[in-house]
Amino acid sequence: MSETLAESTSPEAEAAGADSPPAGKRSWRDAHPAAVRNTRWALNILAALLVLGALLLPNKVTHLHLREFVRLPAEAILGAALALALPRRPRLALAVVSGAGLGVMTILNLLDMGFNDYLGRPFNPVLDWELLDDAQSYVADSMGGAVAVGAAVGAVVLVLLLVAVMTLAMVRLSGLLVLDRRVATRGTLLAATVWVTCYALGLQVFGTPLASEHTASLTALQAKQVVQTVRDEATFEKVAKVDAFGNTPGAQLVPDLRGKDMIFTFIESYGRSAVEDPAIAPGVDKTLATSTAALTKAGFHAKSGWLTSATYGGSSWLGHSTTLSGLWIDNQQRYRTVMASDHLSLTKAFKKTGDWDTVGVMPGVQKGWPEQKYYGLDKVYNAFQLGYQGPKFSWSTMPDQYALEAYQRQVHGKKRDKPLMSEIILTSSHQPWAPIPKMVDWDDLGDGSVFKAIQKAGTKPSEIIADSTRSKQEYGKSISYSVTSLTQWLERYGSDDTVLVFLGDHQPIARVSGENASRDVPISIIAKDPKVLDKIASWNWTDGLKPAHNAPVWKMSSFRDRFLTAYGSTPHPSKG
Repeated sequence: MSETLAESTSPEAEAAGADSPPAGKRSWRDAHPAAVRNTRWALNILAALLVLGALLLPNKVTHLHLREFVRLPAEAILGAALALALPRRPRLALAVVSGAGLGVMTILNLLDMGFNDYLGRPFNPVLDWELLDDAQSYVADSMGGAVAVGAAVGAVVLVLLLVAVMTLAMVRLSGLLVLDRRVATRGTLLAATVWVTCYALGLQVFGTPLASEHTASLTALQAKQVVQTVRDEATFEKVAKVDAFGNTPGAQLVPDLRGKDMIFTFIESYGRSAVEDPAIAPGVDKTLATSTAALTKAGFHAKSGWLTSATYGGSSWLGHSTTLSGLWIDNQQRYRTVMASDHLSLTKAFKKTGDWDTVGVMPGVQKGWPEQKYYGLDKVYNAFQLGYQGPKFSWSTMPDQYALEAYQRQVHGKKRDKPLMSEIILTSSHQPWAPIPKMVDWDDLGDGSVFKAIQKAGTKPSEIIADSTRSKQEYGKSISYSVTSLTQWLERYGSDDTVLVFLGDHQPIARVSGENASRDVPISIIAKDPKVLDKIASWNWTDGLKPAHNAPVWKMSSFRDRFLTAYGSTPHPSKG
């Protein structure tokens, strides 16, 4: 009898969230019954909307449409059935756990939105937490330290608020359900019947199924991703130990490039969209045509093709390492595994011969860079070692033109006993593409102070960061600037023995490259010596700096072995 009474009275207290006032005192609730009733109804409706919204929330910004939120979620029906079947304490525990879990799933969905929009893939709950620190650094460099701190604080508050609010909403709804079990049970059975009918008949609203199991599906995908990530680590370690050129003696590596000054250059975010998107391509294609003509006049010739990058929208180091290692490195875990391995990088192959000095020019590196060992670089020049005294251009520490001139002054222009193999990372085309440097007379570059007025007069990141059209325009300008800087440097300082390989590391973010854009990036090889390009004639690449639309497309990970083979390297596999 007492248990029955408790069940009949406690739900109301759960739903109302208050105890009865002391005897003899008239509470505010008693004095304003209409306001109390309206408030309770408002809270109940708000709780229901929050839970339903969270259950139906998509994980892509492009899917945020009203039709997504007018569906019937199976998870809500199942949760109601369980709440009605359980006694008070287990029901309350279920509400707390499921509410907190729904809050966490909402956070993961929001992270998925950001990652899908910027990196073209969902958030990986095992590997991607450390990328959030990089995101904060990017915001600080682009929008200022105060904005970055505010965004970080806001993110923490949002996480805590979401978990707390979802938990309270679930507790309130579970208590509301048992106020009248008979009505709630009938309603749950009716909802279940409607859901099954909609599912069986495939009923849709504007192309979206009415019967939803969205949260359950996303949860299953997250769990599957975690399992796959854990398995991938062990599998990839074995793959990384197998190397077609792992035991090749130095004398048998790239013999057909002996005596050449080799330069491998990555241009940030230089993707297929830059040369084929109608809103971007006209300016970039004009730059490529002008640069091709200028290089031809200077005695250089080029061939170009496409590589499919292992990354998209960001994480440039994954593109760099995939190109140079010959392994598909599409996540941070694989990257760490390779960097700690003895797998031969393309740049280290030149060092292994003993016939080249090796150097890296990394204006984007602002702290220790242990990867230097894996890439086999004798010396690395970071952002603080190139003598730059000008302003930063958003994330980019210095204009590409200056970085290349500093490379010429400090490295390439000096006399040496051996030819030089260089890896150069150009950063001026890094998002948010505002402000963008402009070309100045090479003789006026000095210590970079000449860029102060250009930076001050440039576009502010806040003016374009949420504007897709402006972002496309400024992105195209940044690619033109980077390509012009590099090709003018080659015209000015290249010799008969210079061989330049340059490519993009990945496509720009979806807001610029477009939803479902390819992962392809252009790659070009330029040289004066015709024998260099004759070696890759079988590749069927396009003459000039702009690859044809139907030029060959290879996975980025295939480039190392194709390059080594084309220039006479003899395979001697290592099999771990």
